[in-house]
Amino acid sequence: MQPAVEFRSISKAFGAVQANADVSFSIAKGSIHGVIGENGAGKSTLMSILYGYYQADSGQILLDGQARSIPNSHAAIGLGIGMVHQHFMLVDNFTVLDNVMLGAEGGIQLASQRAAVEARLREICATYQLELDPLAKIEDLSVGAQQRVEILKQIYRSANILILDEPTAVLTAQETASLFQILRLFKEQGKTIILITHKLQEIMDITDEVTVMRAGRVAGAVRTAETSKEALANLMVGRPIQNELPRAPYKPGASVLEVSGLQLRDAHGVQLLRDINFSIRAGEIVAIAGVSGNGQSELMAILAGMRLPSAGQVRFLGQALPYAGRKDADGLPKTFRDLGIGHVPEDRLRDGVIKDFSVMQNTVFGYQDRVTKAGGLFDFKAIAARCAGLLKAFDVRPNNPDLRIGLLSGGNQQKVVIAREVLAQPKLLLVGQPTRGVDIGTIEAIHTELLRLRDAGVAILLVSVELEEVRALADRIIVMSGGAITGELAIDEFDTTRIGLLMGGMHKS
Repeated sequence: MQPAVEFRSISKAFGAVQANADVSFSIAKGSIHGVIGENGAGKSTLMSILYGYYQADSGQILLDGQARSIPNSHAAIGLGIGMVHQHFMLVDNFTVLDNVMLGAEGGIQLASQRAAVEARLREICATYQLELDPLAKIEDLSVGAQQRVEILKQIYRSANILILDEPTAVLTAQETASLFQILRLFKEQGKTIILITHKLQEIMDITDEVTVMRAGRVAGAVRTAETSKEALANLMVGRPIQNELPRAPYKPGASVLEVSGLQLRDAHGVQLLRDINFSIRAGEIVAIAGVSGNGQSELMAILAGMRLPSAGQVRFLGQALPYAGRKDADGLPKTFRDLGIGHVPEDRLRDGVIKDFSVMQNTVFGYQDRVTKAGGLFDFKAIAARCAGLLKAFDVRPNNPDLRIGLLSGGNQQKVVIAREVLAQPKLLLVGQPTRGVDIGTIEAIHTELLRLRDAGVAILLVSVELEEVRALADRIIVMSGGAITGELAIDEFDTTRIGLLMGGMHKS
């Protein structure tokens, strides 16, 4: 049988950066094929060429044995190729039905078509167990349901080849299991799935074959049943990965952060945080575990000065943080940074970087006043030197300070954000989802840096949906559900079942 997709000697460069170099491999029809590699290995560029976003400098793409030109995404869709992006392409205040029809209206008489499209969508949802209401608004759906909408769009548009870019980066374990069930049904229909992910366990769980990329080239291609996570990790980074990172004994110091009776209500009076009480001491990592959407994001926003609490108090190094008497949070993030509170936000594209600005500019955002000469003018020589040291120390690839940061892979953007906060020498570091969408080599580097800071006496508050990450880093674990703390455990009490119950609000400790 002809492969569904065959890449033949694909090369693509962006200026001096060689994103793909002579890439050749094939993907069997009716299979789930994994594509893995470090951030910047060329995976997304290759898939963007297949989807028509970019044109290869040289090489060929064959679909079902025929060489095809794919000048744009419209042409890719016409050839039966669909793509579900890591950052969803949905209009929040539109319904599921409206989002599916958008760009595929088929004429100007929309009203007459809506009923037929809705009926078709309900049929697809039943066949693939998507559990979606076509008339529901996107803004009212969970992240997992929004992802199912993206898949629904592709099925409706008759995609036979489905590309998924980091599909589980923001999903819970239950949502991931549901997604994999859908993908297996997709495969049973004879369709082909290309899965880009950094999670090696997922590769082992669901793929038939896997291609490993490194530095823009194919480093290896294997049948999943004939390999292991350790072998794949070695292929990805070219060296063994440490499973247990070194850390000093747990010897916490003085209290750095004390949160008492913290509450938050939104503009409609809905309570988002309920009576939050906890503390963090110097030289310890406290991790907040919980399913996304249970108050962790709001808590981090308050502690970073981005939102005001409705009630309660936060003390930092013995002094109350200045929330009282304010009508809004304008200026608070800078005040908190000046006090010594660093912040690595959960959503790096929304809150961590300005993607149309250069890497160098992004290394000083939030700390501009620390790189000025007398008179308030920027010291560009100092900024350049600071940036060069940062890129080298954190192995940001490519090492090009003038490159627009939006052109960097997600993992390298994350390195820039973390490096910027670390260089500010915070006493308290707030870290949201530090390794979301990040490869295994970069995960190791980020975890090593966080443990180094902890051992140097920095207090760290970590929010992560990855329980293995919590296990690897935390000294204490706080579990949240429904905007409240449902339990607290020392790391030696780590138990997945117990934490799962606490995350579901079904058990009080």
